[in-house]
Amino acid sequence: MAQPLLESSEETWLGHPRGLFVLFFAEMWERFSFYGMRGLLVFYLTRHFLFDDAQATGIYATYGSLVYLMPVFGGLIADRYLGARRAIIFGAVLLCLGHLGMAFEGNAATLVAGEVVRDATSLQTFYFSIAFIIVGVGFLKPNISGIVGQLYGEGDERRDGGFTIFYMGINVGAMVSALTCGYLGETYGWSYGFGLAGIGMLTGLVTFIRGQHLFKGAGEPPKPERLQQRVLGLVSTEWTIYLMGLLAVLGVWALVQYRDVVDWLLNTTGIVAVLGVIWFSLSRCTKVERDRMFVVLFLTATSVVFWSLFEQAGSSMTLFADRNVDREFMGMTILASQLQFLNPGFIIILAPLFSMLWIRLARSGYEPSTPLKFGLAIVQVGLGFLALVYGASLADEHGQVALMWLILAYFLHTTGELCLSPVGLSMVTKLSVPRVVGLMMGVWFLASSVSHLVAGLIAGMATVSGGEAAAGTASLVIYTETFEFVTQVAVLVGVFVIVVSPIVRRFMHETK
Repeated sequence: MAQPLLESSEETWLGHPRGLFVLFFAEMWERFSFYGMRGLLVFYLTRHFLFDDAQATGIYATYGSLVYLMPVFGGLIADRYLGARRAIIFGAVLLCLGHLGMAFEGNAATLVAGEVVRDATSLQTFYFSIAFIIVGVGFLKPNISGIVGQLYGEGDERRDGGFTIFYMGINVGAMVSALTCGYLGETYGWSYGFGLAGIGMLTGLVTFIRGQHLFKGAGEPPKPERLQQRVLGLVSTEWTIYLMGLLAVLGVWALVQYRDVVDWLLNTTGIVAVLGVIWFSLSRCTKVERDRMFVVLFLTATSVVFWSLFEQAGSSMTLFADRNVDREFMGMTILASQLQFLNPGFIIILAPLFSMLWIRLARSGYEPSTPLKFGLAIVQVGLGFLALVYGASLADEHGQVALMWLILAYFLHTTGELCLSPVGLSMVTKLSVPRVVGLMMGVWFLASSVSHLVAGLIAGMATVSGGEAAAGTASLVIYTETFEFVTQVAVLVGVFVIVVSPIVRRFMHETK
């Protein structure tokens, strides 16, 4: 494994390796592109292609599932062959191509004699474009986080703080994209919003390439000579991987159109991945390594509950904001897609505070354990939905809920996210056996893939027939019932994780 950076003052900035801030800006622009599209996707499907709620949230769930399934393969390929740097650059190129395709808006769907007529070319271009994005994320997402972990040595108390700073970069991109891409897409046309997201991705690629010299060996191929070996005497292993990646785009293009197949693939991959990790832990690890790997599996499984509820932000909560939230603020009407800036905006404000909090609590011996942070996160996401339920009870006669309740929900979801997501990324790199850290990062994102599948089922519970015309008291009842249910689930699971956290912590075999 690559050695961590030396700790001279020339190689650190704000107490952290300088390479962290290159990754900060590269990931910031990548997330600008990703969240710029995410904020528009459900509206694009319901307004441009005239899909109903169930179809739109189903496509969104399938897209989200595949986006977080591909990192399992991208992490494994980087661990065994490409190394993190090459995988990230290849993934970024695919993402740029995908966003370029999304800028092709095509003809909007129309209603003819009560039937929806869609432009087949536009629809297939959309599916093909998101296939590029899905495969690109698979190569990029697990490996850029893996490089962050390699910048810190074992037992380095700055690790959680470093991941929190990195996570803030993600959300700077997410916040700006929600405000800009969402505004352009809903106001001037979908191609403008998606096109701006693509420009952000290109900027992220350039940032990464120009700053990779600061990684000091992190992210290099494990065996560079293996990449030069020729397959069937024709093409090098490295270029064979790139060609297979392009073929994978064709496969994903077909998959995104068949949700049942995606569900089967996801379930199969999840079972194989978990069994593979268990086999590796039992047969190839020491007792301490095995215990730590099992902790990673347990906490990864609990994260599914959190993300299944948190990801309602891209589906049911977005439609709720569009139909049942009074979005007037200081004489202006905020677009529903723009309200997704609240989560990353709160992270930008709170992430430095959480980073300092973890370090100070660690030095004083009072920092909550990683399992306890996970339990607190799940409880907080439940309380966020409870805020929406309470706000709905105060709705006006038109079924409109005050904006402050949605803001409070996003605030609680954000504090929960800061207790789980950056800490989870740190946990995977800290507890996983070094030679499979890329694969385990992929398994971490696989949990997010499963979460999107579950999130789609939850969003399906909140389906409102009649589309936008159903806004009002009728849709408010449906959303309230769904949010009540997820509140109960979150609180019960969160309390359980909190109760068992002392037991789980013993299996972590902490070195400090």
